[in-house]
Amino acid sequence: MEYLKLLKFTTLSTIGTVGTQGTFLYICPKIMNLRRLTYILLVAIIIPGLLSCRSTRPIVSTAGSEPNAQVYINDFKDLAVNEMKRTGIPASITLAQGMIESDFGHSRLAREANNHFGIKCHDDWKGPTIRHNDDRRNECFRKYSRPEDSYYDHSDFLRSVSRYRFLFEIEPTDYKAWARGLKKAGYATNPQYANMLIRKIEENNLYNFDRGYTVAKLPQQQPALVNVIVAQHDSVNNRNAVPEINDNFKVTARVNRVMENNRIQYIIVKDGETREKIENEFQLLKWELSRYNELASDFSPVAGQLLYLQPKREKAEPGKEHHTVAEGDTMYSISQKYGIKLKSLYEMNRMAEGEELTAGQKIWLRNLKPVN
Repeated sequence: MEYLKLLKFTTLSTIGTVGTQGTFLYICPKIMNLRRLTYILLVAIIIPGLLSCRSTRPIVSTAGSEPNAQVYINDFKDLAVNEMKRTGIPASITLAQGMIESDFGHSRLAREANNHFGIKCHDDWKGPTIRHNDDRRNECFRKYSRPEDSYYDHSDFLRSVSRYRFLFEIEPTDYKAWARGLKKAGYATNPQYANMLIRKIEENNLYNFDRGYTVAKLPQQQPALVNVIVAQHDSVNNRNAVPEINDNFKVTARVNRVMENNRIQYIIVKDGETREKIENEFQLLKWELSRYNELASDFSPVAGQLLYLQPKREKAEPGKEHHTVAEGDTMYSISQKYGIKLKSLYEMNRMAEGEELTAGQKIWLRNLKPVN
């Protein structure tokens, strides 16, 4: 009769040992054929190991880990902050969008086209292109010679396309409102896009770049706002109706003459420069200069005049709390000097529109004037 006996010994048998802690198989070789012997030995070796042995290798997740965010941040943080100073787009938003859209610079568009923001060609793009499958197959995307050009184009794209204009009324430190605004304006089709941006910003503390971060190499200091000519303007109520906005986009060149005040781009009109020339140079719609600068719809620029290329803000930048009226100052000239909407300036100072100023009068620029 064939049989197999499993025994426990504290010492080794001369026949053989299998397993651990002295467990072995005692086998009758005369009645056990070779095939059965092989089978039993394999079972005896494998099963105890599976049940009692602790793995000597650490458990490793097969899930792909996120690329090094810090490398991307170190590469592009200064560029994002400089673009924030130039255009008013929060550096945290720019970095978060670049990280998501380019997969930290590892996406095909980023590697082969230096396109970090997924900007498509649109009808008027005349530069190099690359074909890539996105919402549809074989779509046309912009191609850049270097990543910096992608960052410049991204800033100008948001500044120039009409559906994003409302974003520039939001404080650049309010990254959550910017994230939700980008989703609302249709920058991406993913319904979680705003949450993705916010999460990326908070995971990497990108909001610190919106609050006083100093870049390694600052751009050339912009000249002070002095001795600029202020043109006559019409009242808010007498503006012409604004025509429908065209969303066609052209890349705005980074022109050295463009300066910033209160996070708003502006220029000083050159001698002999016409309104049409300015509008063509900076790709502005016909109504934009008059609206942004609260001027008559048919105004003509004058050499030395300050003209904003973006909407003015509700209050002055931090640190500019008050203005002392000098001889010749008007509420409009003050609003242009500090980049504040005229209506907001009147409201902050509890003044009626058209009310006269007196030399030495204190004008509030950021907060509501206290009641006397």
